Amino acid sequence: MPLSIVPRLLFLIFALLPGMASALPANRPTPGYTRVAIETSVGTIIVATDDRRAPATSANFLAYVDDGRFDGVTFYRAARRKSAPEQGLIQGGIDTDARRALPPIPHEPTTKTGIRHLDATLSMARPNRPDSAMGNFFITVGPTPNMDAAGSYIGYAAFGHIVAGMDVVKRILAVPTCCGSGPMRGQMIVKPVRVVRARRLDGTPRPTGKVKPWLIGINRPKTK
Repeated sequence: MPLSIVPRLLFLIFALLPGMASALPANRPTPGYTRVAIETSVGTIIVATDDRRAPATSANFLAYVDDGRFDGVTFYRAARRKSAPEQGLIQGGIDTDARRALPPIPHEPTTKTGIRHLDATLSMARPNRPDSAMGNFFITVGPTPNMDAAGSYIGYAAFGHIVAGMDVVKRILAVPTCCGSGPMRGQMIVKPVRVVRARRLDGTPRPTGKVKPWLIGINRPKTK
């Protein structure tokens, strides 16, 4: 092989490595990550939580999964960029259903974890104050650097990435929206996309054992 070809081959190999690495977790476990399948009414999204770099946020998300707190919730927000409607974010989770909520968790900023809001990033939604994230999350479509912490701005807690099902994410991003207020004005999904269930693909489930008020009375037999 001519020596002049070697640098070109090396360049191609290293250029392909990021894509190859992101594809691997969809097929098999990767140390330091936990894969979760989010089965929705329009398809399945597989995410991987970064348990090493964002341990508190990942553990919180997995607690909701293991408790079944995400089963039956929805993706209720699709925020499209005006300049590029094919990019933006979708948001899902318990919304305002306090019956499914676990206590809020400490904030893990991107300056601490090193996990930036790139394309296909999994991150926690929260009210406009620190240490308030609970059971709502979002997925980015396209880089979203304005979600990263900078200076006094604490940003949002990115804690994983999508390893399969970005076509489903983009499908949800494109659905009709309306309503909402403030920064969410016009971004609420007209017919929210149902999450049938969310389940671990790696490791052993660790339910919290806490009460599940939203299930009380669901299977109770009717009295005459």
